[in-house]
Amino acid sequence: MNAIVIEHVPVEELPEAWRAKLGQVGNARVTVRIEQETPVVQPQPEPEGFVTDDPAFGMWRDREDMADVEAYVRRIRAPRFNPDGSRNDLP
Repeated sequence: MNAIVIEHVPVEELPEAWRAKLGQVGNARVTVRIEQETPVVQPQPEPEGFVTDDPAFGMWRDREDMADVEAYVRRIRAPRFNPDGSRNDLP
């Protein structure tokens, strides 16, 4: 964050609006700190449901061999051969 600090500023040298907020008179001195404000981000409304225009999204949803996704992934990740060297014939 960027900040500017000015110390020991006489109150009479401040802008009138600042002096009015301080309510001090005479030869008082103040420290002025000016910081950059963080922008207020307005929350975006949540879309209703998942929406996409991508034609590739869901292109395999009708495949019967992928109805059980976990079983499908387990099968394609399984090794081709068992530890004894025999072929792993998974369904």
